[in-house]
Amino acid sequence: MDARTTLFDWRDGELVGGERDGAAPGQTLDVADSFLVADGTVLALGLHRERFLDSVREQGFRDRTAAESFWDAAVAAIPRSGSWFPRFELATIRDAHLLRFRLRTAPALTESVVLATADDDPRRVPDIKGPDIERLGVLRERAQRAGADEAVILDNGLISDGTTTALLWWRGDTLATPPLTFAKVDSVAARTVRGVAAAMRIPVDEEAVTPAELDGAVVWAVNALHGIRAVTAWLDGPRVAQDAARTAAWRSRLAALVRPI
Repeated sequence: MDARTTLFDWRDGELVGGERDGAAPGQTLDVADSFLVADGTVLALGLHRERFLDSVREQGFRDRTAAESFWDAAVAAIPRSGSWFPRFELATIRDAHLLRFRLRTAPALTESVVLATADDDPRRVPDIKGPDIERLGVLRERAQRAGADEAVILDNGLISDGTTTALLWWRGDTLATPPLTFAKVDSVAARTVRGVAAAMRIPVDEEAVTPAELDGAVVWAVNALHGIRAVTAWLDGPRVAQDAARTAAWRSRLAALVRPI
């Protein structure tokens, strides 16, 4: 397909539509999950499936069989060539749940990112990906107008999450993450990096820190689209360090884990 975004709805046990992207009047987004598909391969597809199925249940969609069938049909609809960034959704339209699938071409990928600290936290459902996407988009656009790529959300002054990425950093040879108890989306990319670290017997610590406490640290922003990106600057924030060799090695480790869909 050459459409930038094509929308399908799940009706009567099959995907229907194939129309250009659109949003129904009065639609609310309850759950969203997306990931990069490059020439028919993807990283951690099972974790994305698990998160989506758990999230739609938490948002009130109780038909597990329908959710599983929808997921499988949507995955089957992804082309096996080209670069894609599909999105799996649970929406509410006129008080009824609807499973929707957006087949989207992937945007350009980057290997580095500039951060800025957000001045507020607009999230209403911080632990589920989807309901806050529009509000987080506004926050990210504000950071971009200031010259950054991504905004960092704080929890009582402590680093929690990014608007589209999870944050990780290094303390010497120890990988660090914000506390897993913080209210935030369970990032599949961050889980995968932590899992690789555990397999390599690399220590992983949870740290509740302010941005200033990352001064001199190597910081990564990770997500399911770009993978690992090196944070090269933090506007009005800490002076971050760079470790190009380590970042490249870990990007290669994740690349080795992609599998055919």
